[in-house]
Amino acid sequence: MGTFRIITALGLAGALSACGDTVTEQTIGGAAIGAGAAVLVSGSVLQGAAIGAGANLLACQTELVRCK
Repeated sequence: MGTFRIITALGLAGALSACGDTVTEQTIGGAAIGAGAAVLVSGSVLQGAAIGAGANLLACQTELVRCK
């Protein structure tokens, strides 16, 4: 996957972060966004889902993204 695609996917995931009330909701929301971003840049959907889930969980748990 090219650098442009990775940056685009991370940017989309960050811009669309989905904080839920529980760890499960945060993980599922991030996975959905990551998979969607991967489809948009013609990447691996499973890889996008895994990266999105981890990134969203990290952002929500460390309060990098103000969700509420």
